[in-house]
Amino acid sequence: MPVESGSSAASRQAKQKRKSHSLSIRRTNSTEQERTGLQREMLEGQDSKLPLSLRSNLLDLFGQIEREFENLYIENIELRREIETLNDRLTAEGQTIDGGDLTKGALKTKASHSTSQLSQKLKTTYKASTSKIVSSFKATTSRAVCQLIKEYVGHRDGIWDLSVTRTQPVVLGTASADHSAMLWSIETGKCLLKYVGHAGSVNSIKFHPTEQMALTASGDQTAHIWRYMVQLPTPQPVADISQTPCDDDIDFSDKDEADGDGEGPNECPSIRMASTTLRSHQGVVIAADWLVGGKQVVTASWDRAANLYDVETSELVHSLTGHDQELTHCCTHPTQRLVVTSSRDTTFRLWDFRDPSIHSVNVFQGHTDTVTSAVFTVGDNVVSGSDDRTVKVWDLKNMRSPIATIRTDSAVNRISVSVSQRIIALPHDNRQVRLFDMSGVRLARLPHSNRQGHRRMVCCSAWCEDNSSCNLFSCGFDRQAIGWNINIPALLQEK
Repeated sequence: MPVESGSSAASRQAKQKRKSHSLSIRRTNSTEQERTGLQREMLEGQDSKLPLSLRSNLLDLFGQIEREFENLYIENIELRREIETLNDRLTAEGQTIDGGDLTKGALKTKASHSTSQLSQKLKTTYKASTSKIVSSFKATTSRAVCQLIKEYVGHRDGIWDLSVTRTQPVVLGTASADHSAMLWSIETGKCLLKYVGHAGSVNSIKFHPTEQMALTASGDQTAHIWRYMVQLPTPQPVADISQTPCDDDIDFSDKDEADGDGEGPNECPSIRMASTTLRSHQGVVIAADWLVGGKQVVTASWDRAANLYDVETSELVHSLTGHDQELTHCCTHPTQRLVVTSSRDTTFRLWDFRDPSIHSVNVFQGHTDTVTSAVFTVGDNVVSGSDDRTVKVWDLKNMRSPIATIRTDSAVNRISVSVSQRIIALPHDNRQVRLFDMSGVRLARLPHSNRQGHRRMVCCSAWCEDNSSCNLFSCGFDRQAIGWNINIPALLQEK
């Protein structure tokens, strides 16, 4: 007895469906004509200010729309029938396979289990995303207040980096492309000391954790350690600048050319000689930092290496190699012997020196463009920023994927994290500074208008935990550093 092939059977079913579809449409059209006639008779009997011709045209249009919806409805029913038929076939095949081949049946069961897991994961992710969106809307109910306290003007070129001392007296340090580093009185804005020992752009500045020593990195391929002694001036009464809510609706200024050469700092003492010079890099030294305890320092260079030095002997202890392109930043953990280096190769690396006999390294590939900085928090987190316009928060215990991702509209430069409030400050190429919490919820944006804020790219941010007036600083290529007072309501900081 001949058996009909699968293809011919499928074609016959398709023809029957098309035939039934055309019949149903014909029935629909016939009923539509009857319905239209009845509706027109009803409309003629109703009182209306619209002309009868206009009412008839409207009725024709609505009739066409209704027919289109009916056609779509019929097609939808047929598609559902086809889906049910396919599901029945798959179910029958699965039963046959289960009976004939146990291995394939096990694989099918496993695939079904994986599908259910994926479905559950998608549901969980959707719920988390929704809750995060809801929390973002809740955050806008109470506004953060950002007040510009002081401007620190005196450099003759852009400021790459800034830092605040960890010991008394608390002063602000800035590193500039004008080949100098300056120490400032936070309260008065006066320059206290100027370091001019470098022969190239000063790219970073960091202070010793317990002593009055500064570490600067430079384009002259060296890093310098120099001691300082400053005396804070008597603070003058500060003019009260109106408190400005951190809002996105403030006017932007494009007056990039308004800044002139700027006035030089008032009679400011200078230091010309370093107490220690660290040499061994073959390219620009872009960043440097102190390891916990202050007995060793790490430097990052455009020669694709990071070097670990002994401060007392100036000797090179380790050369940390592995990055494929120039390094952009380095940072040390505040309480452990851990170092994180960032690079233009889109990665950042975690170097572990806690065990003297084993120096492990982990590579993290979470960005798609240059990683401009990666910093530690007091807890077990690393926060990385990139030219790909994202900032990612990582857990040191499980760094296979970030626990939070912040997406912005501009490249992110050297970020900083508040120790006490756990707030991330993001300096951008587009002259803005934004504040986020560790879960990725935006808290505020610093004011940017004709009168206050940066007029060019913001290069770096730094928090100060020991100063009541200014608790956040930013610097940029408009040759100034700015001290801010950030007041985040408790409601905004709730998780």
